[in-house]
Amino acid sequence: MDYVSALLPPVVMAALFIGVIRVIVKTQGGANKAKEDAAVDAALARAEGTRQAPAHPEA
Repeated sequence: MDYVSALLPPVVMAALFIGVIRVIVKTQGGANKAKEDAAVDAALARAEGTRQAPAHPEA
């Protein structure tokens, strides 16, 4: 039974990894793509705006 306890963790990890990959592939594109793209664009715009803000505002 030592071989079962030695093989169980890699088999479980492989099954979970395959499940994660399947979820990632299934969620690519589709109805949520525009919403996800808009969220990324908004985050990039905020980051760009923060980076371009003056370091020493004149008072």
